[in-house]
Amino acid sequence: MATLDSSAAWQSARRVVSANRDVLVAIAGVFYLLPGLIGTLALPKPDMASGMTEQQMAQAFTKFYASAAPVLLLISLPMLIGYLTMLVVMLDRDRPTVGAAIGRSFRLLPGYLASQILTSLALSGLWVVVVGALSLAMPPVAAGFVGLLAMIYPLVRIMLIGPEMVVARHSNPIRAIMGSLAATRREVSGILLYFGPAMTLFMVIYGMVTILVTVILANAGNGDAPQLIGEAVVGVLFAVGYTYFTAMIASTYQQLGMSTRSDASLFE
Repeated sequence: MATLDSSAAWQSARRVVSANRDVLVAIAGVFYLLPGLIGTLALPKPDMASGMTEQQMAQAFTKFYASAAPVLLLISLPMLIGYLTMLVVMLDRDRPTVGAAIGRSFRLLPGYLASQILTSLALSGLWVVVVGALSLAMPPVAAGFVGLLAMIYPLVRIMLIGPEMVVARHSNPIRAIMGSLAATRREVSGILLYFGPAMTLFMVIYGMVTILVTVILANAGNGDAPQLIGEAVVGVLFAVGYTYFTAMIASTYQQLGMSTRSDASLFE
């Protein structure tokens, strides 16, 4: 049974991003940055006003997400394709071209979506049960928070579904879920120690950049151009972060999921 070496995994992730920078930048630009910018222009804005109560703000956001759901769905599909394309580029032993990698990601997409729906339904049901049980002993808000923390464990167990589909070359969602569960068995703590600091650092940087961009835009006047520039800056940061996140997923699978395989990949 392989054990995750987070230091070696991070060096592998950095190396594969550096060696394939041009290809990954093109994929991130098309499938991460561009859909985000289109969404910025297409999405309606939440109907917010000063002096609103918490209930009114909650209603405004509920109305916003209800009206924006179709656009958000359309935006999420290119991002999923970009994620799968990057995994194919990083892990496929045949070293496919970008066009071939995109073609494979489209073929994998239905199975990957099915796996996400199945796991989302299972996790939602599990969360309801956990929160219901905790609510018997603590306030509902605290129960909900603890319930969210409890979801970290199953989320880690299913995070290698995409790489499993790419390397095993199948789109069967059940097989992919079982492969991820097998690869992450007894490795949850190691994976959390690998991803936790990196994601915390990214969230801090992302928050600081977002605040800085907001302050600059507040002094730049109204109009679509400043807003679009600001969204582009934040979008570039997101695309870079998600590219490294994908490389970390691939490097984790390279150590855990491929330990008994003879398949070659860009990490070797």
